[in-house]
Amino acid sequence: MEKLKLGVIGLGARGGYLVDLFLTMDNVTVTALCDVYEDRVKSCSERVEAACGAKPFETVDYREIAAKKVCDAVVIASSWEDHVEISVCFMEAGIPVGLEVGGAYSVEDCFRLVRTYEKTRTPFMFLENCCYGRTELMVLNMVQQGVLGDIVHAGGGYMHDLRTEVLFGRENRHYRLNNYINRNCHNYPTHDLGPIGVILDFNYGNRPVYLTSISSRAAGLNAYAKEHPEVNPEFRDLAFKQGDVVVTSIMCANGATVTLKLDTTLPRPYSRGFTIQGTKGMYQEDGNYVFIDGKYPEELHWNWSPEWNNAKKYEEEYDHPIWKRFLTEGVRGGHGGMDYLIYNEFFEDTLLGKPYPIDVYDAAILMAITPISAESIAKGSAPIEIPDFTAGAWKTRKGSAERFV
Repeated sequence: MEKLKLGVIGLGARGGYLVDLFLTMDNVTVTALCDVYEDRVKSCSERVEAACGAKPFETVDYREIAAKKVCDAVVIASSWEDHVEISVCFMEAGIPVGLEVGGAYSVEDCFRLVRTYEKTRTPFMFLENCCYGRTELMVLNMVQQGVLGDIVHAGGGYMHDLRTEVLFGRENRHYRLNNYINRNCHNYPTHDLGPIGVILDFNYGNRPVYLTSISSRAAGLNAYAKEHPEVNPEFRDLAFKQGDVVVTSIMCANGATVTLKLDTTLPRPYSRGFTIQGTKGMYQEDGNYVFIDGKYPEELHWNWSPEWNNAKKYEEEYDHPIWKRFLTEGVRGGHGGMDYLIYNEFFEDTLLGKPYPIDVYDAAILMAITPISAESIAKGSAPIEIPDFTAGAWKTRKGSAERFV
């Protein structure tokens, strides 16, 4: 089997985990590693050499990998602020890019990604793993089969208690801390909007037109720091800019609406709040249920408790073909298998020269939500336009149904 020679840029918690995942995959071999911290490079390199018998190229400067061309493609799992600069470097070098998720720091950065791709035509895939979640793909399959009717609203969120990750950012060399100190925005919108954008056909006949964002005050990190002496005491009264809860509403060209929620610095269980509502029914993650018009008696409408978690009953009929194959072959990889699925897609498509299902135009929309939400919050939740990164091509762009097969 032909193997893709891969470079991995950024070897922190996510990047280091990905290196271990790649060592279990048959279609890729890690040939180059980069991180600004030498100890991370050394640790990952030792694991690669032990598994493969060959030492990868090591560097603390990603530009050396681009110049020496010691790989066929790269995965970029660095801090958010470096995503665009590193992606542009490798696209200009003609090396296919797989970019891990995160919000952009300016709309211009998103246009820069698009312009670089259009100039170089270097393949670029945005690695939003939640697009490959079993539930998300099942609901996509139901939508494509018309089970939920015409979709008029979608919702989602990144609702994840990150208080310790943020507050121990210096000790763990994690980039989130500086973001929470200095920015107030919808800083991580892609896990929720990625699958929603696929269902609503963003860039394939539909697109988000404008958004408004509103932010609560910041109180959760200070409160946690005051109650936990192991946390650096400077954080007890530090004026964090990032609000505890940010809610963003989006209007789409086809009249559908989207509501997103960022909720990461208050105590809570994890949820992405994935919700799809159409003229014939709906799916909602919180409660994990499907409601189909006319299927359930009136008394259940008022007491739904017997049907909580009923989405399991729909899996046999509506599991997406990708997941039916995956279940037969054996589920692998983290986050319930969706990490393996998206990376396998990236590697296989790169080897075969196929178009990626989540491309640079999709990346631009998803990443742009962050700086646009910051502008909206700063202007008192004013509506702010979301640019058309396709320059009008979204109206006639074909292939939506073939993206995930």
